Amino acid sequence: MKLHQITTPFAVYIGIDWADRKHDICLYDPAAKTWTHTTIAATPQAIADWANQLRKQYGERQFLVGLEQKRGLLLYALCQYEHLVLVPINPRTVANYRKAFQPSRAKSDLIDAKLIVELMQRHGDKLDIWQAGCAKHRELRQWVESRRMLVGEKVRLTNRITAALKSYYPQVLDWFADKHTIAFCEFLEQFPNLESAQAGTPELLKQFFRNHHIIRNATIQRRTQQIQEAGPPLTQDTAIIQPAQALVQGLVALLKVVLQQLIEFETQIEKLFSSLPDAELFQALPGAGPHLAPRLLAAFGEDRSRFNSAQSFMSYIGIAPVKEESGKKHWVHWRWSCPIFLRQTFVEWVDHARPHSAWSQAFYQQQRTAGKSHQKAIRALAYKWGRILWRCWQDKTAYDEEKYVAALKRQKSPLVASLTD
Repeated sequence: MKLHQITTPFAVYIGIDWADRKHDICLYDPAAKTWTHTTIAATPQAIADWANQLRKQYGERQFLVGLEQKRGLLLYALCQYEHLVLVPINPRTVANYRKAFQPSRAKSDLIDAKLIVELMQRHGDKLDIWQAGCAKHRELRQWVESRRMLVGEKVRLTNRITAALKSYYPQVLDWFADKHTIAFCEFLEQFPNLESAQAGTPELLKQFFRNHHIIRNATIQRRTQQIQEAGPPLTQDTAIIQPAQALVQGLVALLKVVLQQLIEFETQIEKLFSSLPDAELFQALPGAGPHLAPRLLAAFGEDRSRFNSAQSFMSYIGIAPVKEESGKKHWVHWRWSCPIFLRQTFVEWVDHARPHSAWSQAFYQQQRTAGKSHQKAIRALAYKWGRILWRCWQDKTAYDEEKYVAALKRQKSPLVASLTD
């Protein structure tokens, strides 16, 4: 909802420049035409006292509050007060507004708080009021973003373990294709170096693999043979081995915790995702799977009036290119300002969809043949998918590969020839 859509006048306009330790507040009273500047501590009690004091001073009227935050502790603290109408403003917008009228680039927190008030008063038609929306959708987005952070931590720990093992125990890296599993972690705990692994009897090794759900006899036999024929250790220098081994044990303990938490997160995500009405719509997408389908649902949300066209959705999410012109020059570039996690989600899914969608793979190959890099080809494919998925979302209709290919044939698309080869 835009500011100009609200007809009820606000008691005051408030701009907040937030920080970790304090919040600078600029308050404009349109009735008295006065400005007031205050600073409060960034604590829950201080924020609550300030919000309640506003109500005592101005009654039950609404107060318009602008802040440079779409999510975060301050917004979470303020959204519980019904008399506060919150307007998140991009920090770049405030910074550019300041530069436009202050070429000296002089900056202070109070100046920025006042500029936020001016932006709301003069450009309210370009600013959106924050709306909580569906609690389940907001919770799902928190879950999937937190899971992605844990996945990043898993990759970081696995890379560090791999680097440390290369310095004294590189053989174990050949025995396990997947380094981010509980089986790999517990193998390193039970057999922390080459000597301990080779000292294990074939029966002990076989039992270890069976206990970790590795049941194929061929796989067990191959790994057991690799361990027994691994050859000499890389080094016998205890000055290298002991610190590196201790480091690996510490990292393995951390990795196990992350892996166990990922299982818990994925259980919660699956339960929450399946309870939402649009779950089947996103489950039907090619290559989405249990991880990307919930992320795509969180990216779109539940409010279908939020984006009035596929182009507006693609611009918001960051997959629509930006065109610039100046005089006789014009150029196109990747969108710089967008929700990074949402764009990452969409681009990852598009890449995963290729093996499950014939026209997607054909379009990608067409782009590659034209000399585009992998990333440019994926971005072009993402742009094409954006319009398709937006229409499916608007119509609440699951994507159907056969229907889309039939539409391509009716339109005599160049892709059809690639599909029939």
